[in-house]
Amino acid sequence: MATAAAEAVTVKRSRLESVDLLRGVIMIIMALDHTRDFFGVPGSPTNLATASVALFFTRWITHFCAPVFFLLTGTGSWLSLSKRTRPELSRFLFTRGLWLIFLDLVLFRCLALQFNFDYHTTVINVLWALGWAMIVLSVLVHLPLSLVTAFGVVMIATHNLLDSISSNNPIWSILHSPNIIFSSPGHIVLVAYPLIPWVGVTAAGYGLGQIYAWSPARRRSFLLRIGISLTIGFVLLRALNIYGDPSHWATQRTPIYTALSFLNTTKYPPSLLFLLMTLGPALLILCGVDGRTPRILNPALIIGKVPMFYFLVHFVLIHLLAVVVCFTRYGHIHWMFESPDIANFPITQPPGWGLILPLVYLIWAFVVIAMYPLCRWYSAVKQRSSNPWLSYL
Repeated sequence: MATAAAEAVTVKRSRLESVDLLRGVIMIIMALDHTRDFFGVPGSPTNLATASVALFFTRWITHFCAPVFFLLTGTGSWLSLSKRTRPELSRFLFTRGLWLIFLDLVLFRCLALQFNFDYHTTVINVLWALGWAMIVLSVLVHLPLSLVTAFGVVMIATHNLLDSISSNNPIWSILHSPNIIFSSPGHIVLVAYPLIPWVGVTAAGYGLGQIYAWSPARRRSFLLRIGISLTIGFVLLRALNIYGDPSHWATQRTPIYTALSFLNTTKYPPSLLFLLMTLGPALLILCGVDGRTPRILNPALIIGKVPMFYFLVHFVLIHLLAVVVCFTRYGHIHWMFESPDIANFPITQPPGWGLILPLVYLIWAFVVIAMYPLCRWYSAVKQRSSNPWLSYL
């Protein structure tokens, strides 16, 4: 009995650590993309006609962040049933979803991303989609787990059948097709994160949570098999070039750029191939760290325990660093508070703005290192306190 109890404690601890660890790793990687947004040279990092290989992969590696975060949001919701009843979980998901929508549209946009309150440009982004995914999941949790899982998987697998629908209807843009849903002189609203695919990923993640009630050996075997299957599925389906992504790959000027074209899948909205490409390897990593946390990744584990705190504060830090760099270089900072249109979002880049890629990586490293003690402090605060409001950040 003592042995069984010890194993149960080990399973519970390891499953939470593995989920937090993967979440922390993708949060660290995510900061690279946001650092590049503020400090990088203007231009698309996935435009194969102009982007270097290094720039492409700087953007490509960050593609893993959103899918993994949405997936683990669902998984974490299932795991929280050990502390909450199903009605309590449903109520929490609904209220937290509303909070994230408000946060995305009001506080985060003004206080962290843009440093202004003019609302000339509003880009409906990841927190909005995550909020709605939680609200939908607050309803789905009352259904049998098999139905929730099937709902998510079917949505992921079939939503590209809707790609042929061309419509400027704002509701359609919110559901599936990124587009401008409001435009007037001086004001514009763009939906960047349509809901359908992301809701499906979150529901599938909720279904994935059940594997953490299995024995460690069975769980790792499942993660290994499903991770390999999704990765191979991506390669085979992408090679066929028929279904799964509205943008087909094509032969380029060199073999390496042809390979980049193969990997250059669609994120807005995330195509089936985009999700297979990112979630397959993510599940393999989840398998690899199940039951153990490599010492070198302990900082990521801390960050993964407070992901929303990290997300909000790291944007403020990056933007403040941009203000410092701008003042040092130009003697003025007004550009860092201006976002008059989509082309100048979240800041207006001064003439000649943009650092070389090694400097972008250096600033990214500084941001992550600076965020670690803050996350460690806030994680300790959450552990010591029973205040339910802390669960919203």
